[in-house]
Order: sequence, then structure tokens, then C-alpha cells
Amino acid sequence: MKNISIKVKITMWYLLLMTIMVVMVLTFILAVSSSVTTQTAMSRISSTVRSNLTQVSSSNGKISLGEDFHFYQNGVYTLIYSKNEALLAGQVPVNFTQNEPFENGLTRTVSTEDDNYYVFDLWLPFDWENGVWVRGLMEVPEDELIIKNLILVVAVAMPAFILFATIGGYWIAKKAFKPLEDIISTADSINEASDLSARIDVPSGSNEFTRLAKTFDQMFTRLEQSFEAEKQFTSDASHELRTPISVIKGACEYALKYDETPEERQETLSMIHRQAVKMSGLVAQLLSMTRLEQGTEKANFEKINLTELTKAICTEQAYADRNVYFEAKNEISAFVDTTLITRLIQNLIDNAVKYGKTDGHVWVTLTENEHEIQLSVKDDGIGIPKEEQGKIWQRFYQVDASRTGDNGTGLGLSMVQKIAEIHGGYMSLESEPLKGSNFVLHLPKNNY
Repeated sequence: MKNISIKVKITMWYLLLMTIMVVMVLTFILAVSSSVTTQTAMSRISSTVRSNLTQVSSSNGKISLGEDFHFYQNGVYTLIYSKNEALLAGQVPVNFTQNEPFENGLTRTVSTEDDNYYVFDLWLPFDWENGVWVRGLMEVPEDELIIKNLILVVAVAMPAFILFATIGGYWIAKKAFKPLEDIISTADSINEASDLSARIDVPSGSNEFTRLAKTFDQMFTRLEQSFEAEKQFTSDASHELRTPISVIKGACEYALKYDETPEERQETLSMIHRQAVKMSGLVAQLLSMTRLEQGTEKANFEKINLTELTKAICTEQAYADRNVYFEAKNEISAFVDTTLITRLIQNLIDNAVKYGKTDGHVWVTLTENEHEIQLSVKDDGIGIPKEEQGKIWQRFYQVDASRTGDNGTGLGLSMVQKIAEIHGGYMSLESEPLKGSNFVLHLPKNNY
């Protein structure tokens, strides 16, 4: 039984219940049919005798019978006896040899050597002293033929009914378990082919297995996203860490191979430190991007004074000598994640500073209209060629890598775009080579 599928077990249980039910119904039918047969026979003999009773009369001491009187009708013998129980009219059945006393209005069963009879008597008075007995005799019907016919019907109909019910039950169980089979099949295909893109063909409905299939589909989606994020992280890290690791390795090999002067050793250590700092920043950026994309770094939205936050960022010590100017005509509030929006603004300003010209300027402007809040970060730097403007949001893409020095990772704008999406907004860009760039965050106002 352990190796039998649940569908078969349910079907077998269903078959057993149906068989038990059929046996119980058959037993009930046999019992009821016997009772109904007896009641019907007794009712027939009573009605027949009473009908004939109305056709019996007496005139001048003689008994007369009406035209509708029948000595034998519907299997009932009608006999007329005198007050002294002498047979006056009718013919007693050959097998009825019993001398049965008369009992007025009582139907009873009388057994003879060969047969059983129902006997029903009625007293018909003509005056105070005279009258006649009207007796009905009816042979007790044989139940065997009825039972045989009933068993024959049951023997033919019930197996067909049980078979139909069993097939129907198995079909229902199979259909109900189909989402579970699909889950198993999909899980097997993922296990064999490592294909996390496989999905279950979820049927319509809201039963337990359908909901389970939908839950597994959602789980497969999350697994695929996690797996892809892990692949992306691994690919990005291996690609971007290759250069600083090579620099560190080369510096260490050179220092071990040659006897460096104190000045050269100091330069080597400084180089290793710079590359380690770059690697640390890169890993931190990659982890942050991965968390944002997977949704593991949840946004904590709150209503803040965006004007004060932006002004505070623009006046930080890091931008003290960078000619960063902030402008906002009024106080603007927004429902945002403070940490993420701070990172977005800092990334935009850092990007403008890096690609700005020497002693250039950065203008940060905060405005709002009926539908949205706009945060603009404009510089007067090198600008971005039109054919490259669609690529700047990609990871590690840099228009002019030589301008970033050792600090650029190429992740800043990619993270900016992701943060904008988390807030239900988007980024736009206006730029011309040698004239500068203007990055604009469009933040919808209906998000708070």
C-alpha cells in the first residue's frame, strides 16, 4: 500500500464505500419490498371483500348477489357463510383445508400443509339475529420471484453504477491532483536541467492544489531571480575585481622580488591600499545593488522635508570646494526612503563632479508641479554623446573611464535608476558633448 498513489488510494476507498452503500441499499430494498408486498396483498384482500360485501343482500330469508359480485377477483376468493359457519356460496381453494374460525375485520395469515393464505372476515347483519359471514381468501404471494427479479436488476445495474462512479471518482481525483503532478514534473525538470525558468501550467480555480501550484510558481520566480542575481553578482565581481587584484598581486610580487627603497615600499603600500579601498567600495556597491534588485533591502517610506535634505547634502564638507549650488523656491515634502534618496542625490552630484570640467559648476534644483516633484542635477562638464546616452544606466558603463580615476565603479547611475523605480519614478537626461549634462529625477506626488 505504501507504493500506491494517493489517487488510487482515494479511488479504492471510494469504491469500497460505494460497494458498502450498494449492499446496504439492496438490503433495505429487500426488506421494504417484502413489507410492501405484504401490505399490498392485505390491502387488496380487504378492498375486494368490502367491494363484494355491498353486493350481498337478503330477501325473505334468501341471499341474493348483485351483478358486480365476483367470487374470484384479483387473486381473492370470496366465500359466503351462514351464521353457523356453513358455506352458502363460493368455492374454497383446494389447498385450503384448515377449519379457520371467523374473526370480524381481522386479516391474518393461515398456514396449510402446502401454502399460506391471507384470511379476512366481515360479518354482514341482516337483522338483530340473522346475517352472513363474508370471507376472503388469498394465497400469500411468493416473494422469491420478486426477489429474483430485484437481484437480477441489481446484478446488472449496480456493477455498472459502481464502475461509472469509480471512473468518475478517479477522473475527479486525477484532475484535482494535476497541479500537484505539474509541481513534481516542474521540480524534476528544474532538478535535471537546472532550468529555473520552468513554470507550472496553473489551471483556473481556487482549490487547494491550484493555490499550491501558484505558490510554487511564485517561489520558482523568486528562486530564478535570486539565482540570476547571484550569477550577475559573481560575474560583476569577477570582472571588476580582476584589475585591482592584478595590481595588488603585481605590486606584492615586485616588492618580494626586488629590494625596494623605503620610498618605493611606501609607494607600493599606498598602491595596495588604494586598490583595497576600491575593491571594498566595489563590493559594497555590488551588494547594495543586489539587495535592491532582489527586494531584500526594503524601502522604509516616510514623509520628509525634501528641500532641507537636499540642501544639507549639497552643503556637505565633501562638496565645499566643488562649486555645488542648490536652489528651491519653496519647502517641498515627499514620501520617500531617506537613506535611498540620500544615496541617489549623492550619486548624481558625485557623477556631475567627476565628469565636470576643472573648476566647473554643479546646479541642484528642486521644483514641483501638480503631478510630480523634479530634482535636477546639472553640470557644465564633458557631456554625453547621444549614441551613448542609453548605455549610461548599465552596470560598469563609463563614458570616459579616464576621468573617474581610481574611485569610479560604473555603478552609480545604475543604482540611481533602481532607486527611482523603487519610488515609482524615473530618470531623464539632457546632454550635449562639451556643454554638460542635466539628470532629472521625476518623483510622482501621488505616492504620499
